[in-house]
Amino acid sequence: MSTDTATASSTKRARLSREDLGLLLGLPILCTVVLVAWAIWRATADLDDIEQRALAWGNILTLTGEHLLLTVVGALVVVVTAIPIGIALTRPGMKRFATPVIGVANAGQAAPVIGVIVLFAMWLSFGFWTAILALSLYSFLPVLRNTIVGLQSVDPTLVEAARGMGMSNATVLRRVELPLAMPVIMTGVRTALVLLVGTAAFGTFISAGGLGALIVVGITLFRSPILISGGLLMAVLALLVDWAGRVLEFLATPKGMS
Repeated sequence: MSTDTATASSTKRARLSREDLGLLLGLPILCTVVLVAWAIWRATADLDDIEQRALAWGNILTLTGEHLLLTVVGALVVVVTAIPIGIALTRPGMKRFATPVIGVANAGQAAPVIGVIVLFAMWLSFGFWTAILALSLYSFLPVLRNTIVGLQSVDPTLVEAARGMGMSNATVLRRVELPLAMPVIMTGVRTALVLLVGTAAFGTFISAGGLGALIVVGITLFRSPILISGGLLMAVLALLVDWAGRVLEFLATPKGMS
Protein backbone atom coordinates (compact mmCIF):
# COMPACT_ATOMS: atom_id res chain seq x y z
CA MET A 1 0.00 0.00 0.00
CA SER A 2 2.89 2.28 0.83
CA THR A 3 4.28 1.59 -2.65
CA ASP A 4 0.95 2.56 -4.22
CA THR A 5 0.83 5.73 -2.14
CA ALA A 6 4.36 6.66 -3.14
CA THR A 7 3.56 5.95 -6.79
CA ALA A 8 0.41 8.09 -6.61
CA SER A 9 2.32 10.90 -4.94
CA SER A 10 5.04 10.69 -7.58
CA THR A 11 2.41 10.72 -10.37
CA LYS A 12 0.73 13.76 -8.80
CA ARG A 13 4.02 15.65 -8.58
CA ALA A 14 4.77 14.77 -12.20
CA ARG A 15 1.32 15.97 -13.30
CA LEU A 16 1.69 19.22 -11.38
CA SER A 17 5.10 19.75 -12.95
CA ARG A 18 3.61 19.31 -16.41
CA GLU A 19 0.81 21.75 -15.53
CA ASP A 20 3.31 24.29 -14.28
CA LEU A 21 5.42 23.83 -17.38
CA GLY A 22 2.36 24.28 -19.57
CA LEU A 23 1.44 27.51 -17.79
CA LEU A 24 5.00 28.83 -17.95
CA LEU A 25 5.16 28.23 -21.70
CA GLY A 26 1.53 28.74 -22.63
CA LEU A 27 0.72 32.02 -20.90
CA PRO A 28 3.26 34.18 -22.83
CA ILE A 29 2.12 32.61 -26.12
CA LEU A 30 -1.55 33.24 -25.32
CA CYS A 31 -0.85 36.85 -24.29
CA THR A 32 1.21 37.46 -27.43
CA VAL A 33 -1.57 36.15 -29.66
CA VAL A 34 -4.17 38.33 -27.93
CA LEU A 35 -1.97 41.44 -28.09
CA VAL A 36 -1.15 40.91 -31.77
CA ALA A 37 -4.85 40.44 -32.58
CA TRP A 38 -5.73 43.62 -30.66
CA ALA A 39 -2.93 45.56 -32.39
CA ILE A 40 -4.23 44.46 -35.82
CA TRP A 41 -7.74 45.53 -34.85
CA ARG A 42 -6.39 48.85 -33.51
CA ALA A 43 -4.52 49.54 -36.77
CA THR A 44 -7.48 48.78 -39.03
CA ALA A 45 -10.51 49.86 -36.97
CA ASP A 46 -12.57 52.90 -37.96
CA LEU A 47 -12.19 55.06 -34.85
CA ASP A 48 -13.34 58.63 -34.23
CA ASP A 49 -11.02 61.37 -32.93
CA ILE A 50 -11.68 60.67 -29.24
CA GLU A 51 -11.07 56.94 -29.65
CA GLN A 52 -7.91 57.51 -31.69
CA ARG A 53 -6.44 59.81 -29.02
CA ALA A 54 -7.34 57.44 -26.18
CA LEU A 55 -5.97 54.39 -28.02
CA ALA A 56 -2.88 56.10 -29.45
CA TRP A 57 0.20 53.92 -29.07
CA GLY A 58 2.00 56.53 -26.97
CA ASN A 59 -0.92 56.85 -24.58
CA ILE A 60 -1.27 53.06 -24.27
CA LEU A 61 2.43 52.66 -23.47
CA THR A 62 2.32 55.48 -20.91
CA LEU A 63 -0.72 54.05 -19.12
CA THR A 64 0.74 50.53 -19.18
CA GLY A 65 4.01 51.81 -17.71
CA GLU A 66 2.13 53.62 -14.95
CA HIS A 67 0.11 50.48 -14.22
CA LEU A 68 3.25 48.34 -14.03
CA LEU A 69 4.96 50.87 -11.80
CA LEU A 70 2.05 50.82 -9.35
CA THR A 71 2.16 47.02 -9.34
CA VAL A 72 5.92 46.60 -8.95
CA VAL A 73 6.42 49.31 -6.31
CA GLY A 74 3.40 48.03 -4.38
CA ALA A 75 4.80 44.48 -4.49
CA LEU A 76 8.21 45.65 -3.26
CA VAL A 77 6.61 47.52 -0.36
CA VAL A 78 4.59 44.44 0.56
CA VAL A 79 7.59 42.08 0.36
CA VAL A 80 9.96 44.26 2.44
CA THR A 81 7.33 44.77 5.15
CA ALA A 82 5.24 41.57 5.26
CA ILE A 83 8.06 38.99 5.17
CA PRO A 84 10.13 40.51 8.06
CA ILE A 85 6.95 40.97 10.12
CA GLY A 86 5.92 37.39 9.34
CA ILE A 87 9.35 36.12 10.41
CA ALA A 88 9.21 38.15 13.63
CA LEU A 89 5.76 36.78 14.47
CA THR A 90 7.10 33.20 14.41
CA ARG A 91 9.94 33.91 16.86
CA PRO A 92 9.65 33.03 20.56
CA GLY A 93 8.21 35.93 22.51
CA MET A 94 6.41 37.41 19.49
CA LYS A 95 4.06 34.55 18.59
CA ARG A 96 1.30 35.94 20.80
CA PHE A 97 1.03 38.97 18.51
CA ALA A 98 0.44 36.84 15.39
CA THR A 99 -3.34 36.60 15.80
CA PRO A 100 -4.03 40.35 16.30
CA VAL A 101 -1.64 41.33 13.48
CA ILE A 102 -3.28 38.88 11.06
CA GLY A 103 -6.64 40.23 12.20
CA VAL A 104 -5.61 43.76 11.24
CA ALA A 105 -4.28 42.49 7.89
CA ASN A 106 -7.57 40.66 7.33
CA ALA A 107 -9.46 43.89 7.94
CA GLY A 108 -7.23 45.68 5.44
CA GLN A 109 -8.06 43.16 2.74
CA ALA A 110 -11.74 42.87 3.62
CA ALA A 111 -12.32 46.60 3.12
CA PRO A 112 -13.25 47.56 -0.48
CA VAL A 113 -10.05 48.78 -2.12
CA ILE A 114 -11.77 51.67 -3.88
CA GLY A 115 -13.03 52.89 -0.50
CA VAL A 116 -9.57 52.59 1.05
CA ILE A 117 -7.97 54.52 -1.83
CA VAL A 118 -10.51 57.33 -1.71
CA LEU A 119 -10.31 57.64 2.09
CA PHE A 120 -6.51 57.78 2.01
CA ALA A 121 -6.67 60.35 -0.79
CA MET A 122 -9.02 62.54 1.26
CA TRP A 123 -6.82 62.11 4.35
CA LEU A 124 -3.37 62.44 2.74
CA SER A 125 -3.37 63.65 -0.84
CA PHE A 126 -4.05 62.52 -4.36
CA GLY A 127 -1.24 60.84 -6.29
CA PHE A 128 1.08 57.89 -6.74
CA TRP A 129 2.29 57.28 -3.18
CA THR A 130 -1.18 57.39 -1.67
CA ALA A 131 -2.23 54.73 -4.17
CA ILE A 132 0.84 52.67 -3.23
CA LEU A 133 -0.08 52.90 0.46
CA ALA A 134 -3.66 51.75 -0.14
CA LEU A 135 -2.73 48.98 -2.59
CA SER A 136 0.06 47.68 -0.33
CA LEU A 137 -2.30 47.51 2.64
CA TYR A 138 -4.81 45.62 0.51
CA SER A 139 -2.19 43.09 -0.71
CA PHE A 140 -0.33 42.70 2.59
CA LEU A 141 -2.23 39.70 3.97
CA PRO A 142 -1.26 36.90 1.51
CA VAL A 143 2.48 37.45 1.98
CA LEU A 144 2.23 37.86 5.77
CA ARG A 145 0.02 34.80 6.23
CA ASN A 146 2.06 32.59 3.91
CA THR A 147 5.31 33.63 5.60
CA ILE A 148 3.93 32.63 8.98
CA VAL A 149 2.39 29.39 7.69
CA GLY A 150 5.51 28.49 5.73
CA LEU A 151 7.82 28.94 8.72
CA GLN A 152 5.43 27.14 11.08
CA SER A 153 5.33 24.20 8.66
CA VAL A 154 9.07 23.56 8.89
CA ASP A 155 9.80 20.26 10.63
CA PRO A 156 10.96 21.15 14.20
CA THR A 157 13.36 18.19 14.20
CA LEU A 158 15.30 19.78 11.32
CA VAL A 159 15.55 23.04 13.27
CA GLU A 160 16.75 21.22 16.36
CA ALA A 161 19.25 19.25 14.29
CA ALA A 162 20.64 22.46 12.83
CA ARG A 163 20.97 23.98 16.30
CA GLY A 164 22.64 20.78 17.46
CA MET A 165 25.27 21.35 14.77
CA GLY A 166 26.11 24.67 16.42
CA MET A 167 24.22 27.02 14.12
CA SER A 168 22.99 30.29 15.58
CA ASN A 169 19.31 31.23 15.40
CA ALA A 170 19.99 33.63 12.52
CA THR A 171 21.88 30.94 10.60
CA VAL A 172 19.12 28.39 11.18
CA LEU A 173 16.60 30.90 9.87
CA ARG A 174 18.69 31.75 6.81
CA ARG A 175 19.92 28.28 5.88
CA VAL A 176 17.12 25.98 7.05
CA GLU A 177 13.78 27.66 7.78
CA LEU A 178 13.55 30.21 4.98
CA PRO A 179 14.63 27.83 2.19
CA LEU A 180 12.10 25.22 3.36
CA ALA A 181 9.35 27.85 3.67
CA MET A 182 10.19 29.58 0.37
CA PRO A 183 7.63 27.77 -1.84
CA VAL A 184 4.78 28.83 0.47
CA ILE A 185 6.11 32.39 0.80
CA MET A 186 6.46 32.79 -2.97
CA THR A 187 2.91 31.58 -3.47
CA GLY A 188 1.81 34.46 -1.24
CA VAL A 189 3.97 36.89 -3.23
CA ARG A 190 2.38 35.72 -6.50
CA THR A 191 -1.09 36.14 -5.01
CA ALA A 192 -0.18 39.67 -3.90
CA LEU A 193 1.09 40.50 -7.41
CA VAL A 194 -2.20 39.39 -8.96
CA LEU A 195 -4.17 41.43 -6.42
CA LEU A 196 -2.01 44.48 -7.09
CA VAL A 197 -2.25 44.38 -10.88
CA GLY A 198 -6.03 44.09 -10.65
CA THR A 199 -6.61 46.78 -8.07
CA ALA A 200 -4.07 49.21 -9.57
CA ALA A 201 -6.85 50.19 -11.98
CA PHE A 202 -8.41 52.19 -9.13
CA GLY A 203 -5.32 54.39 -8.99
CA THR A 204 -6.73 56.46 -11.83
CA PHE A 205 -9.43 57.83 -9.48
CA ILE A 206 -6.76 59.63 -7.40
CA SER A 207 -4.51 60.74 -10.28
CA ALA A 208 -2.05 57.87 -9.90
CA GLY A 209 -2.35 56.79 -13.53
CA GLY A 210 -2.75 53.29 -14.91
CA LEU A 211 -4.90 51.48 -17.45
CA GLY A 212 -8.00 52.19 -15.38
CA ALA A 213 -8.06 55.56 -17.18
CA LEU A 214 -9.20 53.81 -20.37
CA ILE A 215 -12.12 52.20 -18.58
CA VAL A 216 -13.14 55.51 -16.99
CA VAL A 217 -12.98 57.31 -20.34
CA GLY A 218 -14.87 54.53 -22.07
CA ILE A 219 -17.68 54.60 -19.52
CA THR A 220 -17.85 58.40 -19.24
CA LEU A 221 -17.90 59.06 -23.00
CA PHE A 222 -19.84 55.91 -24.00
CA ARG A 223 -16.98 54.65 -26.16
CA SER A 224 -17.12 50.85 -26.25
CA PRO A 225 -13.81 50.42 -28.17
CA ILE A 226 -11.95 52.31 -25.43
CA LEU A 227 -13.75 50.46 -22.63
CA ILE A 228 -13.19 47.01 -24.14
CA SER A 229 -9.57 47.81 -24.99
CA GLY A 230 -8.90 48.92 -21.41
CA GLY A 231 -10.42 45.73 -19.99
CA LEU A 232 -8.58 43.54 -22.48
CA LEU A 233 -5.19 45.15 -21.87
CA MET A 234 -5.63 44.88 -18.10
CA ALA A 235 -6.54 41.20 -18.40
CA VAL A 236 -3.46 40.50 -20.53
CA LEU A 237 -1.26 42.44 -18.12
CA ALA A 238 -2.67 40.45 -15.18
CA LEU A 239 -1.85 37.18 -16.97
CA LEU A 240 1.69 38.36 -17.68
CA VAL A 241 2.21 39.45 -14.07
CA ASP A 242 0.91 36.07 -12.89
CA TRP A 243 3.36 34.41 -15.28
CA ALA A 244 6.22 36.55 -13.93
CA GLY A 245 5.19 35.53 -10.40
CA ARG A 246 5.33 31.86 -11.39
CA VAL A 247 8.81 32.34 -12.85
CA LEU A 248 9.97 34.07 -9.66
CA GLU A 249 8.41 31.29 -7.59
CA PHE A 250 10.25 28.69 -9.68
CA LEU A 251 13.58 30.51 -9.46
CA ALA A 252 13.33 31.21 -5.72
CA THR A 253 12.39 27.66 -4.77
CA PRO A 254 15.47 25.60 -3.81
CA LYS A 255 16.19 22.58 -5.98
CA GLY A 256 14.53 19.37 -4.87
CA MET A 257 11.50 21.17 -3.38
CA SER A 258 8.05 21.48 -4.95
